[in-house]
Amino acid sequence: QVLLAESGGGSVQAGGSLRLSCAASGLIIGYVCMAWLRPAPGKEREEVAAIYGRAGFAHIADSVKGLFTVSQDNAKSTLYLQMNSLKPEDTGMYYCAARMAACIDLAERAFGYWGQGTQVTVTS
Repeated sequence: QVLLAESGGGSVQAGGSLRLSCAASGLIIGYVCMAWLRPAPGKEREEVAAIYGRAGFAHIADSVKGLFTVSQDNAKSTLYLQMNSLKPEDTGMYYCAARMAACIDLAERAFGYWGQGTQVTVTS
């Protein structure tokens, strides 16, 4: 059974930082596509960052490139999202998701396993 559990969300002022964590069980995170997604206005959840360790692949969405960093600790089976210089528009529920394949398709529909999400609120 695959379980994903996010943590690390909270409320922060604009310009601040947060580090999200996703503890995974029931899979080997280095061998699957792991990603962070958040809701987009009027759209399905959008990918913010993704990583596929066995291929050395990491992707950051253009909207947060240079501000967010994705990483994983295989020994701890944990995915991370370091978010710096946060803006009010980064506010939302952040979900950890897994796809039992390479990170070829990063749309919401491509991910079969989801955590419950962790709320990030950025105040101006």
